[in-house]
Parts: sequence; structure tokens; C-alpha cells
Amino acid sequence: MNIGFIGIGRMGRFMARNLAKGGHNLTVFDTQKEAAEEWLSQVALNPDSIGGASWADSPGAVAAASQVVFTALPRPQDVEAVALGDSGILSGAAPGLAYFDLSTTDPDTIHRIATTAKPKGIHVLDAPVSGGVSGAEQATLCIMVGGNQSVYTSYKPVLDLIGEKVMYCGEQGMGAVCKIVNNLINLGNYVLVSEALTLGLKAGAETETMFEAISHSSGNTECMQEFPGSLFQGNFEPGFQLDLGAKDVGLATELGRQLRLPMELANIIEQRFTEARNRGWGQLASVSVARLQEERADVEIRL
Repeated sequence: MNIGFIGIGRMGRFMARNLAKGGHNLTVFDTQKEAAEEWLSQVALNPDSIGGASWADSPGAVAAASQVVFTALPRPQDVEAVALGDSGILSGAAPGLAYFDLSTTDPDTIHRIATTAKPKGIHVLDAPVSGGVSGAEQATLCIMVGGNQSVYTSYKPVLDLIGEKVMYCGEQGMGAVCKIVNNLINLGNYVLVSEALTLGLKAGAETETMFEAISHSSGNTECMQEFPGSLFQGNFEPGFQLDLGAKDVGLATELGRQLRLPMELANIIEQRFTEARNRGWGQLASVSVARLQEERADVEIRL
């Protein structure tokens, strides 16, 4: 199958590689051409990459060469520009093209793109992924798909090449909603868990003791299990950047405002992420937000 992939970033490069390993021919585009060229050379040298991969000069050119196109981009405005811009996906797509957006974006962005695409006979599905860089590399991502169910079913074997749990979430935009809810919970845990751990430290408990107890109790979370390799070591090198975490929390609070839904805790979490960005920590890992609580409590959560 001829597949287009736009966004050869930290996660995109692995998802695209796994599609090539599945025997498909890829046409790729990225605004950072040098990074994409490096990726293309790696694919060419990789004996596991059964399919081929080539560069296109625009998203429209990617679409013209493809039966299905995937995008993996940082922000909703990037997705909209790549889809609807002068040389965007819709400018080169033939009727019948399926377009899956793997990014974390908002339902409104997906609906705007789909409204423009529908008269052209192009199928747009939101398909955000969860699982981080390691999940992308190991093809163990969770993929949450919203949109036309028959199109989803047709392309599920392709999605299975990049995800371990591929699920249909409902009508268009529901994949995006599920991902926003997931990320709000995960990112909010950084704020809550760091506050709880500083409480324990101030009361005299040791980090290692609390970690062991919580790991075997009802308070255990995936966030907690990340901490030994990050917060507990003072290691804030980016896996999932704080800038993107702040963006995702903002998607949740904005959706809440649109729905006139009280979200007091989510807004507090957003304020914490905004403060952390203002400290210049945007390019560090999202767990860096916990440093604010460490400062307030005058303790460090370390092993």
C-alpha cells in the first residue's frame, strides 16, 4: 500500500518506520527536511524495512502519492495548516483518500478539516496515540479513532502495525476527546502526586519507603512508576515536553469552557503548567512541573 506520513519527529519517525517494516511504500514530509533525510537514509539501510520510503516537497504531494495519509504533529494549528494550507493534504488528495491524524488535537480542528474534505470525497479520522516515544518505537501504542467506522475497519490492519491497542471510539472527534481526557488525568497526576509526596517527606517519611508502599497500594499510578527514572533522580530530560503537556491541559480546559463544565482542578493544573513554562522549562519533560511543589515545600523528592 502507498502510505503518506507527515511529521518525522520524536514519535513520528518510529511510527513511520514500523509502517515501512510492514512492507508498505512510504512518502514522507516534514518541515525539518534534514531530520527527514536522516530518517530516510536509516530506513534505506535497515534490513527490516521491507517497504520503501521517499521524500515529497509538500503535504499535497504526499497525498497525491498515497492511498492513506497519517500526520503526527505537535499542535492543532500545525495539523490545520498541513491539511488545509495552499499546498496542504487536501490540495493533492484524490477522492477516496483516508486521512488519519495521530496528533493530540481538539474536536473542532478535526471537524473543520473534515467539513472541507467531505465534498472532495476525502475521509478524515482523528486517531491520537498514547504511549510515548517508547510505545512508538515498540509499536505498543494505544490508538483512539473517531470517524467513519467502515473506513476505520478497512485500515485497522495498517494501524495495527503501529499500535498494540487500536480502538474505535465513536463518531468524528471522539478519538480526540478520549485522548484529551487521558492526558488531563496523566498530567494532573504529576501535580497531585508531587504534592502528596512532599507531604510525606515533610512528615518524616522517606521517598523510597513511600514509593514501595504506594506501588503496592491503591494510590499506584503509571505516573508514579515513571518517577524512579525521572523525578527521583532529578532527571528532567524530555520524553514528553512540558510545552506539549501545557498545550494538552489547555485543550481540556478549553473544551470544558465550550461545554460550560466546571473544571476547577483542571484550571489549577493548567496554572501550574503555565508557571512552569514561564520558568523556561518548556523543553524539559512534563514531570518538571513537580519542581514547583518542591520549591514551595522546600524539599526535593529524591531517592
